[in-house]
Amino acid sequence: MDKYLEANMKSWDARVPVHAASRFYNVKGFLKGGSSLLPLELAEVGHVRGKRLLHLQCHFGMDTLSWARRGARVTGVDFSTTAIDRARDLAARAGVPGSFVLSDVYSLPRKLKGKFDIVYASYGVFCWIGDLRRWFRTAAHFLKPGGFVYAADDHPFAGIFDDAGRRPVIDYFLAKPLRLPPCYTYTDGPKKKMPPTYEWWYTVSDLLEAVKSAGLRLDYLREHSFSAWRRFPGMKKGLDGLWRRPGGKVPLLFSLKAYK
Repeated sequence: MDKYLEANMKSWDARVPVHAASRFYNVKGFLKGGSSLLPLELAEVGHVRGKRLLHLQCHFGMDTLSWARRGARVTGVDFSTTAIDRARDLAARAGVPGSFVLSDVYSLPRKLKGKFDIVYASYGVFCWIGDLRRWFRTAAHFLKPGGFVYAADDHPFAGIFDDAGRRPVIDYFLAKPLRLPPCYTYTDGPKKKMPPTYEWWYTVSDLLEAVKSAGLRLDYLREHSFSAWRRFPGMKKGLDGLWRRPGGKVPLLFSLKAYK
């Protein structure tokens, strides 16, 4: 395991109990029958009943199990032991069927067999990936012919701005991982600083080239002026659960679908 993967895994192991206890994730609401999925991915992924869905970087499984509640046969994957333990516990408590595999994405072909109709990932995905082309090759490996990979994530351009969203502070063409010092996680909950992490920045062209290198056929790459979270001050949450910034707009989110 390289130092970047190991450092990030330690940080995510520490985040899981904080996230599971937060209002942000609202586990109590999920256990009462709620869903953590947003209208964007519901509309773009579409009908899933009876389909096999592989969720990469699933955290502690709320999105994975939300797809199961919509009729998908789900498998979630994460590199955090704490996350996978919580996901299995959540499935049992909710009475929702789902399988969970402990693995980083790169190692997954050695740990999981079978093919899927959909490979899915959302919100906070690619900044943790050191080899984007390998990620998409792994996704393609697990797809049936005619199946698709779907991802929705923070737009790389939005990531270059300071916390106020007013000025760029990071090079859009950053070529090496960025070390982030110990900090609080993005949810409410107990105030405990998490271990340092390493993140990567990718351009839109990097994403397109990675899809192409995996032999996938791009259906679309869409850029959106809303976000799945309150990225900058002054953003307002809509009835659809998405956050929008009054006034001037920059791309905050992208979604893509590509077929095998």
